[in-house]
Formats: sequence, structure tokens, C-alpha cells
Amino acid sequence: MSKKRSSEASETSKAKQPRHWSMGLLESMKNPELIVKETEKLVAIKDKYPKAKIHYLILPHENISGISKLNKSHIELLEEFKRLYMEFTVMHKEAGLRAGFHAVPSMQRLHMHVISTDMISPSLKTKIHWNSFTTDFFIPVDDIIKELKENGMLKPISKELHKSLMGMPLKCNQCSFVPKNMPTLKEHLLTHK
Repeated sequence: MSKKRSSEASETSKAKQPRHWSMGLLESMKNPELIVKETEKLVAIKDKYPKAKIHYLILPHENISGISKLNKSHIELLEEFKRLYMEFTVMHKEAGLRAGFHAVPSMQRLHMHVISTDMISPSLKTKIHWNSFTTDFFIPVDDIIKELKENGMLKPISKELHKSLMGMPLKCNQCSFVPKNMPTLKEHLLTHK
């Protein structure tokens, strides 16, 4: 086989290889079945693995890998994230929606979670899932905007703080109940309906 043909075959096989799971949002934001709302700068999608009854992700069309890449020039974009979040709060008045970013995102592409406080979902399975939305690991959009206005960038959390937040004891996000494990917590959450 010639070098040219070999190179073309190699390129074709690379194109067919699935992307790493952390790149999944790039595909999801193009899926019309997941898209809830789209603007010139943003797209809002249903989370494929929701951690509550209502769980959307808002992503920019601009290629920003995560919150660590944000600076003062992104404040206007974040204000648009917030406006879209406010539209969802009107659509879901009783849901107690919150909007924020994970301090250390697991997925590529900047994305803001819009999530209801019920936290009732079959996809909510682990303590890490829980703590990523119910501790300081979940940074409200207003806090991100404030820090960018004050400092021009976001200070990353330390590995020690990350580990500490993920290891926090389980505690109900709606009352003082302290469960012994996730199944007990999930059963308890149903009492808050």
C-alpha cells in the first residue's frame, strides 16, 4: 500500500473512533432531541444523566474548555448564562432551581448546571454526585461573575479542598437529616415532595 493510501486509511479510522466520554457535551449540544433553547451565543440542553427532576446544562457556542479559562472578557457571556437561567426559573417556578458550575468540571466545554433542589433521579447514585451539587464544589453563577469582576480570573481550588469537598458526610440539602448512605438519603428525599 502506498504511503498516501496508508495515511488516508489512518485518517479515516481516526475519524471513526469514538471521542473520550469527557467530550460528550460537544455531541449533546448538537442533538435536537436534547436542545431546550438556543441563542446566538448559548445552547441549553437536557442533561443526559440528570441528577434531579429538572437538570439542564447551558453551554456557549464559543469553544471555552472550562471555568479555568474564564476572564473579565467573559462577564457579558456569563450574564447571558444568567438571563437564560432566569427564564428557566419562570418556566419552573416551584422547582427551586439553582445555577452554577462545578469547581473542577469532569466534562470538556464550559457548562453551567441549572438543577432543581429535589435531587430525585435514578442517575444520582454516588456520594460524589451528591457532593458535587450540595457543597461549595458547586459555585453559583453570581459568585463566578463577582470573582471575575474583582480579580479578572478564577482562583482554582486545591487538590486538598477538592478531595475534602467530595468526601464530606452526606446531609440532606433541604433539612438537617444526616443519612448513613446514599440509598437512605434517596429514600429520605422522597419525603420532601
